[in-house]
Amino acid sequence: MMNTLHGQGMAADILTSEVANARERIHRTELALQRTEEMLAENIALRGRIRTAVEAVVKIDPPSNRAG
Repeated sequence: MMNTLHGQGMAADILTSEVANARERIHRTELALQRTEEMLAENIALRGRIRTAVEAVVKIDPPSNRAG
């Protein structure tokens, strides 16, 4: 009977360790997702600034005015 209880204790320890590992992976994944969302927002904002700059240049010097 002692071996069975010891085996159950080891199984519980392994399960506890696996749950802790899974929680850590979830936490790292959540951080990566958050950073990805931040980078996407930064890229969208940058795209908007670049588009505004390009539109301003086109208004100042439309393609029809350029030598070609």
